[in-house]
Amino acid sequence: MSTNKPDINHLISSLSFEVDESLLQSLKEKVFLIKTGGNALTDDETKNEIISQIAVLYQLGAKVVVVHGGGIEIKQLLDDVGVISEFVGGHRKTDATAMGYVEMALSGMVNKELVGLLNAKGVQAVGISGRDASMVRAKKRFHITKKDEVEEKHDLGFVGDVDSVDTKLIHTLLDAGYVPVLSPVSSGEDGSSYNVNADMFAGHMAGSVKAEKFIALTNIDGLLEDVDDPASIIHELSAEEAKNLFGSVIQGGMIPKIESCLIALEKGVQSSHIINGTKKETLLRILLTDKKLGTEIKN
Repeated sequence: MSTNKPDINHLISSLSFEVDESLLQSLKEKVFLIKTGGNALTDDETKNEIISQIAVLYQLGAKVVVVHGGGIEIKQLLDDVGVISEFVGGHRKTDATAMGYVEMALSGMVNKELVGLLNAKGVQAVGISGRDASMVRAKKRFHITKKDEVEEKHDLGFVGDVDSVDTKLIHTLLDAGYVPVLSPVSSGEDGSSYNVNADMFAGHMAGSVKAEKFIALTNIDGLLEDVDDPASIIHELSAEEAKNLFGSVIQGGMIPKIESCLIALEKGVQSSHIINGTKKETLLRILLTDKKLGTEIKN
């Protein structure tokens, strides 16, 4: 990892905004978990922009962990091979055949593409999944519904929730100067692969590695009080305030993102952020300026 001062000065001068020197110094040796994928990686230009920003953080001395999803790639691969998915309450039921393709898409296609792009930018990236070194143990997830006040459990197949996290491998890689790039596929007690929601996986991982910040990249500017009004963005709120907004302001695809932020905070992360990863330098601005971008949640 380069700490050459002229290189650092060149990096800083190449940015389109003024860097806060105190924030720059605070980056060094701190762990930052960045969750990306799906809607934040829809085209090559955006992908390259995000990769370039991660490379800058790495070169500035930050310890970066990347977690990615890949719902778009999973759907495309399943469609290509003719696997028809059954949905239970909006959740994809994943049988053994489908799980094989899910793992191929996440731990193979998406993971290795990101690793290759990072390596091309001079980052020592290593692609692994929750299965490696039993890093993340998953427990089977059921979809729960209520009928006449009676709970019913619906089997989703090889879909899991995070049960436990062992961070030894992550810290070994970080301490050696590598950037771990993590697929959320994890192992059950019997060693079988389970597909874990990437947002949830990232929130648990951020807390477990004691990240300074958990940053979720998406394709919208943050949590909106009114989804039809881009100017209604909520820039700051407490964890308690966020919990009270579920079912009203927090709906649909924003639910797992906010939940992942709260999980990270509960496990000791200083602050969680949801930002628009499709906009130029947003990730770096969050970390190197005091400008309010996206939505920040703190305890």
